[in-house]
Amino acid sequence: MDRRTFLKSLAAVSAAGMAWPRRAEASLPTAKITRVRILQPPSLNPTFNQSNMVVQVETDAGLTGIGEGGTKDMLAQAATALIGEDPFRTNAIWQEMDMAWFYSPGHEKMHAVGALDLALWDIKGKALGVPVHQLLGGAVRDHCECYPTSGVPGPARTVRDRARAVMDAGYRAYRADAGGGPVTDNVYDAHERVRLVAAMCKEIRDGVGPNGDWCIDFHQRFDYPDALRCCRLIEEYEPYFVEDPVREEQFREDIPKLRQMTTVPLAAGEEWGQRADFNTLVERHDIDYTRSTLPNVGGITEMLGILALCNTHAVGVVPHFTGPIATAALIHVLSTFPGPVLFEYNYGTTPIDYLPEFLDFREGKLYPNDRPGLGVTIDSRRLTPIGEITERANRPLYQRPDGSPTHW
Repeated sequence: MDRRTFLKSLAAVSAAGMAWPRRAEASLPTAKITRVRILQPPSLNPTFNQSNMVVQVETDAGLTGIGEGGTKDMLAQAATALIGEDPFRTNAIWQEMDMAWFYSPGHEKMHAVGALDLALWDIKGKALGVPVHQLLGGAVRDHCECYPTSGVPGPARTVRDRARAVMDAGYRAYRADAGGGPVTDNVYDAHERVRLVAAMCKEIRDGVGPNGDWCIDFHQRFDYPDALRCCRLIEEYEPYFVEDPVREEQFREDIPKLRQMTTVPLAAGEEWGQRADFNTLVERHDIDYTRSTLPNVGGITEMLGILALCNTHAVGVVPHFTGPIATAALIHVLSTFPGPVLFEYNYGTTPIDYLPEFLDFREGKLYPNDRPGLGVTIDSRRLTPIGEITERANRPLYQRPDGSPTHW
């Protein structure tokens, strides 16, 4: 190739590269959000803040996004930030939902923000005709391994037998609760329970076998001294992780001390939201896994920041169980995360009556699919409409000179 031909080729490549962002933008239709609908499923648990409430975000381009989470009051307030907005400006909308009110979003409000954010990503994937995981760079794993919260269906068995049944069903790990036996009259004596829990863990190790995995949730029942005793007693049984070993309020003080005093891997954060909650423990390697999940953290937009933090510090992600739509979204996001991932998954092969399509599960594993958006289809006939937002609320929100958002 002579010099002139080479320069012409180089110029053509450069021009194509400069044109790419415009072509990508042009492939998205012009659209405005016109309505947000709140739909209640028949299985809604009103006392469980991490809800499976369904939201639909509608646009004037005929595209509708599906999300999940939040409560009616929180969704109704957060959704006023969406009306009239371009649904493809997911980051800008998220920032407004996060900053435009007097108080920063608490855990319950962040669930609602997350539900709406899921719907916006669903719209973007549908507009481009691609699954969300493709928008995030594509999957890096063939499937996501799982463990069930309460074992697999079957007759009453010993702990050893239940652990073996989970392994035989194809799951990666058996999960135990820090019970150590029946709790009488709703009284849990943490100091007394430590050795009972340790004895149970020995049975679990026998059940999963030398090459099997198991994990245990202390469920914030132990104060630091008992948490340390229990962690040390079960070290020889090699748990995959110990979850929430102390009270959530004490995580930042007590978990770093535990990290220095025990060899068991530690996981925490199912009640937490944004990356600021996890930042210190992840950065200092005080936990081995975050329990960050959708929609709790504020949706896909915020989850991407958490995953970048975890990837930087080689910390894995074991998301807390959530509703079926949010779980489908989690598969898209975590299939693109290169670090360790383990799903807490409880639906098995049981169909969800209002979701003809929502995810692909086989033999203890969740698989990413290529359906557009989140890959979820709802049967609205099985859902009860309980709210509708069509008006935008005026809220103060300042901008920096370059147009980026800042607090008012």
